[in-house]
Amino acid sequence: MNKQKDNTEERILDAATDIFMVKGMEGARMQEIADKASINKALLHYYFRSKDKLFDAILTKILNFAFPQIGKVLFSDLPFLERVEQVIDIYMTLLLKHQQLPAFLIKEMNREGSVLFKFIEKQHFAIQPILKEIQDAMDRGEIIQMKPEHLVVNVLGMCVFPFAARPMIKNVALNGRDDLLNGFLEQRRFEVKTFIIRAIQPQ
Repeated sequence: MNKQKDNTEERILDAATDIFMVKGMEGARMQEIADKASINKALLHYYFRSKDKLFDAILTKILNFAFPQIGKVLFSDLPFLERVEQVIDIYMTLLLKHQQLPAFLIKEMNREGSVLFKFIEKQHFAIQPILKEIQDAMDRGEIIQMKPEHLVVNVLGMCVFPFAARPMIKNVALNGRDDLLNGFLEQRRFEVKTFIIRAIQPQ
């Protein structure tokens, strides 16, 4: 019974992720999610009483895919440049698995009454320990001096932008060819790591 329950819940989350990513929180409909998961709407509401709860479950699942790994690497004893490379690898793996996630989150952040910030608040996310790790690496001379916030934004921006701007990249840089897009996005893993390491490595 538990196995069947887990399977049903997983189907719901997979279906809801696909629909939320394309249509956003506002455009997603519970009936459409139920149809895609091949269940009736009553069963969907049994598992997730509201769209907000389903939204929380999806974000939790996606973030749990990568963020525990990122935290483990970021606060490890590895040389800092190696930590940066591994964090970029983990983050790029997340984005390649959920390519519409950046566009979805940007849309959500700009939607009035979005539950996204409430979700982040509930997770007790804190940027200060990350900034301290970066500052400590600067103080040890492992990387050049800069505002730690800029390094965070540089890494996020270089990873996220190609996924948020997929249609533009496909149509402007790749002549509209879908078959080249995934390869280009996968190459970003190497390009971002190379660019960031060269930029922050002391001469």
